[in-house]
Amino acid sequence: MTLDEIDHLLLDLVQVDAARPLHEFGDAVGLSPSAVQRRLTRLRAAGVIRAEVAVLDPEALGAGMTSVILIALTDDDVEHHDAFRARMLAEPRVQHCYSIVGQWDYVVVLLTHDLKASRSLSRALFTEHVKRFETLPAFDVVKSSQAVPVPGVSRGSGR
Repeated sequence: MTLDEIDHLLLDLVQVDAARPLHEFGDAVGLSPSAVQRRLTRLRAAGVIRAEVAVLDPEALGAGMTSVILIALTDDDVEHHDAFRARMLAEPRVQHCYSIVGQWDYVVVLLTHDLKASRSLSRALFTEHVKRFETLPAFDVVKSSQAVPVPGVSRGSGR
């Protein structure tokens, strides 16, 4: 799918606040609300827009502790990796899980109530087929985003 400048502008705006009224998107990119709707429908159908979700404040829900965990598995075989990935996919407090290259096999980001809860969850998740893991509690969240950089658009401005 070929994206033009207006698509890029819309995608940038939608990442900031997908709940904005169509006329506001239209005012920002110079289109009518119906033209904006057609473009957004096309972008959704093409899979460029995968989902539209509400971003919740973790602290408001009692989950203010972010921990980054480095994991090395005991063996580098498909069964161990599949079992590990299945555990990560099944656990809602796992926010991110990345397979990486180097001395560690995975990086996992956990969101829990506090350090004690993080430790308890880590012990439950990282025992089977895990050789070692290192927990890095986050002192402060400097930036947390799922926004994808859109070519030719300065972040968040829509212009």
